[in-house]
Order: sequence, then structure tokens, then C-alpha cells
Amino acid sequence: MTKKILIIDDVHPVMVERLREAGLEVCVNPGMSRRELLKAVGEYDGLVVRSKIEVDREVLDAAGKLHCVGRVGAGMETIDVEYAEGKGIRCLNSPEGNRDAVGEHAVGLLLALLNNIARADSEVRGGLWQREANRGVELQGKTVGIVGYGNMGAAFARRLQGFGCRVAAYDKYKKGFGSEYVEEVTLEQLYEESDVVSLHVPLTDETRYMVDRRFLERFSKPIYLLNTSRGAVVKTVDLVKAMESGSVTGAALDVLEYENMTADAMGGEHEPEALTYLKKSPRVVLTPHVAGWTAESKVKLAAVLAEKIKEVICS
Repeated sequence: MTKKILIIDDVHPVMVERLREAGLEVCVNPGMSRRELLKAVGEYDGLVVRSKIEVDREVLDAAGKLHCVGRVGAGMETIDVEYAEGKGIRCLNSPEGNRDAVGEHAVGLLLALLNNIARADSEVRGGLWQREANRGVELQGKTVGIVGYGNMGAAFARRLQGFGCRVAAYDKYKKGFGSEYVEEVTLEQLYEESDVVSLHVPLTDETRYMVDRRFLERFSKPIYLLNTSRGAVVKTVDLVKAMESGSVTGAALDVLEYENMTADAMGGEHEPEALTYLKKSPRVVLTPHVAGWTAESKVKLAAVLAEKIKEVICS
């Protein structure tokens, strides 16, 4: 009997092509609601989901023949991985597909932050020509501390070569990864020596609000903070307090704790004060969760996940 894959994410056609070439029946329905998914999922051997639908126990219990569930990208926080794996369902993602995009974007954010590029651009467009006020800071000679040395952290480290900076990384769950690109350090060394701190960790119960007041107070000198991981890794109110006190010089954030708010709340009277501060601060660079969002990464993300699904379903 032909095995069936249900895709409810907006994926590049290369995924569908490769799965069908492998003899799999593929149904693509990116607009499927949770209620519709619960009714249909029992018919499928594989499932590819988007972040807006949570793959919790209810969905997994309804999936009587499911062999794997996949996310196009790195984040798995919307899938109950432990429960799924307990039922023999493989949980797949494709961080290899957008690590290059994230690495490049993180470098861009860092250079924009150190050189006041976003602020200067806005000022020039508004008729201001303020050279001294926009004097930048060089990356050369600085220590860039990376928290989390997986696909994204390693890609960022490789792209820092040539800037003349020291790259140091800490990963709680990895050892022996030091290389020509990076020096492996302890968390205490990271606190003591970093000028820049870049976050590259998944969102889990352990990392939610990992960057809070206590975390930020432990650095021996003011830092620049980059976050291209997940917004809820950073407790925004504590980041704002650290910026006000001077312990954080500036922040470049591709992700925000508040990014799932409605558009009205985001810009209205109920907008959190901490978010308003970030939006108004000339020491903050913001992008809308697009670090891994390139034309090339959309193809690679889909292709990588397709190969992983084929390995599980067709083996």
C-alpha cells in the first residue's frame, strides 16, 4: 500500500517533488485548521506542520499510523517531542537548510549595531547629517561569545573569520567542538570575556527566559546582545533594565518575545512598555524573524526535510 504524507506548511515545491519521486502519495493543504487536522491525520504515515498548529498529545493520539512529524526549520517547540517519540514517532527538522542564512543575517545585525547603520540611515532620510553622533565601534579585537554551538552557532562562527575578532562559544550539551573557527569556553569565561553575546539555542523549558536579570548581571563589562534564536529566550523587561543601567550597550534582535501579538496590540495602547522601549531606542536593531528567511534557504529547508522523511518512511 502506498504510504501517504500530509503537508500543512507552505513549503517549496522541491519537497513535494522529491517525496513523490520516492513513490509517496503527498497531500498539500497549508490552510488546514487544527480541527481538520484532527479528523484527517489518522490516514497519514508522515506529517509536515507549520508553527501555528501545535502537535500535542491530542494530535498525536489521533495519528494512528504516523511514522514521523516534521518541521521545516529548526524550532521544535510546537511539537511534543517526548510524547511523540514515546509512541515511536520520529520528530524531524531541517536546521541544515537555513543555517547559512542565519549566520549571514547575524553578522549583518552585528555590523549594523556596531556601526549605527539603521539609525544613521533613518537620520539621513530625515535630513540629518550627524557624523560624530554615529561614530561606530570596530569588531576587530573584540570577543564574540556564542551561546549554543549547533548548526546556527557554528555557521555564525565561520562567518566571523576575517574580522579579526576572537570567537568563543559555550554549549551545555556539547564538548570538544573547538576548531579553527571557534574557541570552546566555559560559561564563566563567557561572562568574563565577552564584548558581544549571540544566542543560538532552541526554545525549551530550560532556555525560556534564560537571558534574564541574573544572566545579564554576570558579565564583567557592558555587552552587545544578539538574538536570532527565539524571542522567549530573552526576558525583555530585564533586557530593557540592563540597557537602561548600561550593562547592555545595544541589542540586535531578529526575534521578540511579543512577536505573536496581534497587530493592534503591537502598536496600540496595550503594547508592553518594554517593546515600546526597544522600538524607540536608537541602540536597538530589529528585524521580523527573518534571519533564516532567504530565497535559497526555502529550497534547502524543504529539500533537507524531504530526504529525512524519505529515510524514515521508505526504509
